[in-house]
Amino acid sequence: MKKQTLSVLSALIVGASLFSSCQQVADHDTTPAPIPANFQVQTVLAGYEIIWGMDFLPNGDLLFTEKRGRLYRLTNGSTTPTELTGLPGDIYTAGQGGLLDLRVHPQYASNGWIYATYAGSTAGTQSGRLNLVRFKVANNQITDLSTIFQTDATNAWQGHYGSRIEFGPDNMLYLSVGEGGPRTYGGASSPNQNAQNVNTGWGKIHRMTDSGQVPSDNPILPGNTTPTTVYAYGNRNPQGLAFNPATNQLWSTEHGPKGGDEVNIIQKGANYGWPLVSYGVNYDGTIISESPTRDGIQAPIHTWTPSIGTSGLAFITSDKFGSLKGSLVTGALAEEYLSILTLSNNQITGETKLLTGQRIRNVKQGPDGNLYVSLEGPGRIVRVVPN
Repeated sequence: MKKQTLSVLSALIVGASLFSSCQQVADHDTTPAPIPANFQVQTVLAGYEIIWGMDFLPNGDLLFTEKRGRLYRLTNGSTTPTELTGLPGDIYTAGQGGLLDLRVHPQYASNGWIYATYAGSTAGTQSGRLNLVRFKVANNQITDLSTIFQTDATNAWQGHYGSRIEFGPDNMLYLSVGEGGPRTYGGASSPNQNAQNVNTGWGKIHRMTDSGQVPSDNPILPGNTTPTTVYAYGNRNPQGLAFNPATNQLWSTEHGPKGGDEVNIIQKGANYGWPLVSYGVNYDGTIISESPTRDGIQAPIHTWTPSIGTSGLAFITSDKFGSLKGSLVTGALAEEYLSILTLSNNQITGETKLLTGQRIRNVKQGPDGNLYVSLEGPGRIVRVVPN
């Protein structure tokens, strides 16, 4: 696909909506918070395939991945990205797989580490695995590449890789991994129980050191005698992961089945229920659970029905956004909008919809305090600037 970089400014009229299509876990005031009069949308680059992951270097350079297996660097102040070479040769792009998330180490200036996830192929099988790698970059070439975490190669339907990377205030690396497996299906008799099996990497939130080692203070989960990288389990397809800077809590967004997309606060050792319970139903209409909650299972703080297809996740910390500072931002792949969720005491109290009619894959707050959003069809990145 031919690439082109655009610099045209376009106006965005902001729409706000109540949670009329959202199923609430608790009763809240769902009146949207006051929003700025308008925004500008600046097209940073366009004409790419699915842009799955992106992050910023300390000097402002933007790194981003294409799902088809390419990595680029847009030098701060430039208009033309440069492709970086030396990626692993086993990137598996079937189904929902490919080159996925990207994260720059918080101490990049001193250690030079960059992290990425990708679906990998395995000789003699059509099943995929999820790999977490770290590497450095010199002269647009990847160096010092090593795999620091991987699942087993059992993702037969090449779906639900999850795959977001986040660093915590504890200097640990957190990784979301979807359920993988033979297929997705909810219920106690589901053929895919990966998310409940604490001895597989699939369907989990992992916590590890920046070199992939198991922290000694990780939980010891039921049936185990020692900690592993598994920090929480029972996750279906968590494609959003971000720390709330106001509380230092880890938040995630997760794809439900037919209905029941979730916002969760991740707690050490907690079980988030998939495939045993859900606010949604299976794609064939069958009931997953008579109740969406159960003793011993951590309930979400918010769900959407119908599913919005929640994707990347970020918190707004910039004063530029006025009353929206402190809000949670996520993309909606299926319902096609950027969702800004206002919060109060760890509860979602309102939703503002931006970029309606756009399929949103990821969102980051940039070093300039603006929001950077990756859109699909074609793959492009825009900058949302409050006036």
